[in-house]
Amino acid sequence: MDIPSILSHVSIGVNDLDRATAFYDVVLATVDAKRQHEVVGAAVAYGKYFPEFWVQRPLDGGPASPGNGIHFSFIAPSKEAVHAFHEAALAAGARDDGAPGPRPEYGDDYYGCFVVDLDGHKIEASTVPGT
Repeated sequence: MDIPSILSHVSIGVNDLDRATAFYDVVLATVDAKRQHEVVGAAVAYGKYFPEFWVQRPLDGGPASPGNGIHFSFIAPSKEAVHAFHEAALAAGARDDGAPGPRPEYGDDYYGCFVVDLDGHKIEASTVPGT
């Protein structure tokens, strides 16, 4: 079986699970992802076919905080989806960190956008090079 990714999943800590899942329900739908699994009151996982991106309360019970220099990028099926991701994120309360457009510093055909989510995590949507 050819597995299309080198990652099993990633998890981010959030301070308000309900607020975070309301945000990610809307934003990740723009890249064809949906809830795949839920641990009631503790975590929700998103993906296309399996749980790849988890939002959860920190296991140590402390406050969640973003890591400096860490960001997560979601594959968008088209440039239009990159724009939809950006618009949905901003409408849901994210802060703009880079409008949709080409990013030649990442490759000749790289197209993406960046936002900062409600807990301060930097997230991105980008097309697959060559599409």
